[in-house]
Amino acid sequence: MTVQTSIQVESFEFTLEDIHAVSIDHLHSLSVAVGWPHRVEDWNFLLQEGQGIAAVDAIGRVLGSAMWFPMGEDFATVGMVITSPRLQTQGTGRWLMDHALEQLTGRRLGLNSTRAAKRLYRSIGFMPEATVYQCQGEAQVLTPTSALPPNTLLREMVADDMPAIAALDQRAYGANRRPWLEKLFALSKGVVLVRDHFIVAYALCRPFGRGLVIGPVVASQDEDAIAVTRPHLLQGQGRFMRLDTREKGGAFADFLKQAGLDLFDTVTTMAMHGQWIDLDNHNAEDTKIFGLASQALG
Repeated sequence: MTVQTSIQVESFEFTLEDIHAVSIDHLHSLSVAVGWPHRVEDWNFLLQEGQGIAAVDAIGRVLGSAMWFPMGEDFATVGMVITSPRLQTQGTGRWLMDHALEQLTGRRLGLNSTRAAKRLYRSIGFMPEATVYQCQGEAQVLTPTSALPPNTLLREMVADDMPAIAALDQRAYGANRRPWLEKLFALSKGVVLVRDHFIVAYALCRPFGRGLVIGPVVASQDEDAIAVTRPHLLQGQGRFMRLDTREKGGAFADFLKQAGLDLFDTVTTMAMHGQWIDLDNHNAEDTKIFGLASQALG
């Protein structure tokens, strides 16, 4: 099926343009209009290797967007699907998604859906897999020193760690996103946990939105995830910080709350053409995502 490249909504006609061809300031205005926290810098990061489309009216206003982010050869996430508030019930979101899916044939797909968009994604064929808990707030003072998990060493992440980090991340994430990790590392401070000379957990922290976001956080157990998250919270004391996690309860979720990152909102992880997240069958020794890089990248 070929999706039409223009659409008539009420008395306005919109055409599709490559998202890289439109003004980043217009994209930023679109996300501000729906209350999303992305800065121009956050848009710029996603546009570096992400692909997408924008709905543009006759006078050049951007009133809709959709992006996709390839991870390896057979998987991609979908994100930054936004429509102007006045168009949200007019079918524009479905039109944008139909066009995006046309570009993603043959790939497994994942996304994190707001409550408002969940019905749309289900109608297309995405199936819910997990809840993401958006935890945020002013980071509170934590005890500077805390016992590390047995037989571990905590240190800063360096560029030479990337091959080990990418392999660890792929086991947790289910796809190869090394190019994105390298770009995230360039913008972030990183911490790794080493056990028996192997990196077993890592966490990045970078500027985003109103303050700082911690993610990805990758580990196999709560204690390791806490060990790599704590230094970032200590560095960010008194600042607005955010971490998106699928951990509803347990030591890691309790740790975030104690650090001042309270539950603000939830979104739903969904997948199409195959499973992405399988929390029900996670074993204690399995590496998993404790903190998302972002809702767009997973």
